[in-house]
Amino acid sequence: MVKIVDIDSHFVEDPREFFHHQSHEATARSGALPMTFTPIKFRDVELKNRIVVSPMCMYSSQDGFMTDWHVAHYGSLAMKQPGAVIVEATNVQANGRISINCPGIYKDEHVEGLSRVARIIKMHGVVPGIQLAHAGRKASSFPLWVTRGAIVSEASGGWPNNVKAPSAIPYDEFHADPIELTKDEILELIEDFGKAAARADKAGFEIAEIHAAHGYMINQFLSPTSNKRTDEYGGSFENRIRFLLQVLESVKKNWPSGKSIWVRLSCTEWVEGGWTIEDSVELSKRLKDLGVDLVDCSSGGITDSQEIDYKPLFQVPFAEQIRTEAGISTGAVGFITQPREVEDILSSGKADVVLLARKFLSEPTFVLRAASELGVDLPWIYQHNRGK
Repeated sequence: MVKIVDIDSHFVEDPREFFHHQSHEATARSGALPMTFTPIKFRDVELKNRIVVSPMCMYSSQDGFMTDWHVAHYGSLAMKQPGAVIVEATNVQANGRISINCPGIYKDEHVEGLSRVARIIKMHGVVPGIQLAHAGRKASSFPLWVTRGAIVSEASGGWPNNVKAPSAIPYDEFHADPIELTKDEILELIEDFGKAAARADKAGFEIAEIHAAHGYMINQFLSPTSNKRTDEYGGSFENRIRFLLQVLESVKKNWPSGKSIWVRLSCTEWVEGGWTIEDSVELSKRLKDLGVDLVDCSSGGITDSQEIDYKPLFQVPFAEQIRTEAGISTGAVGFITQPREVEDILSSGKADVVLLARKFLSEPTFVLRAASELGVDLPWIYQHNRGK
């Protein structure tokens, strides 16, 4: 006999509701869950697993606005079930964009597009995060696939005569000559980080990551190689970290206490006389005392004379050292490509989460493969079940 089913019990008028009704819970096939799939909580924000999509510049915005492309891009990543997706460097001032095609969060009109991105990430049971940034002396550049050897002119939409930095020292011959920030401009920038945090909250993001790495503005203040100021923002270690700490306080004032704040650091600059891992440990202690939940441990980017020892897991020791010596949660990132590498990092206490960037571009289903290899049953979204 043919079974007749009441369609109302299976049909949802709004297709988005399919995702809300699905289970995203991971279960071990035997024994306890591996650390990779053990949830972790920062304040009121819980990640269902410890694999995080790292922020990656996509150079696909128009006047700082998120587009349909971003909704498709971030939605496709969230469908594959990471614990969180951190949206790319989103700039707190118009002249702080790395390129003319980088996203912004410097005006209220940006919130609508950002909300669409946060919403589609959250729709899949994934925590949406955003990286708040300013490029400093690396601003007004071309997207990577265009060229690395030219400054964007005003005629092409750039701002080569309005690139700002802690000191008037260019990154290299292919970047604009920056103008040293005045004290009033520093205070305005600190305030703009706070305004950006308020907009990020309104858009629905649950993690705010302050970008203090890779040679961008905050990193430029931290580094003795790029910061030659003689006022209270330059010189000593205490003075060079002042800007970041004031940015943090500005963000905190505009960010709900139940949501999470992370900071990405270049833990070493790979150059003699530059910022060191010991500096990062000391700074991380201060960040913890001021309420930062996690330090995202990257490296390099402050100078083109850096000598980086690229190899698998090469930045993991930074995450481990900061976690041990500063007593703060850390994220490991960089050349991590295999599920068992992720599990080893987490289970051995080297880091609390693992962030993957290019791996998610080459293998969007990495989390699903990790579940399979680590003996975990992880539900696929209904629409993709036939792909198992």
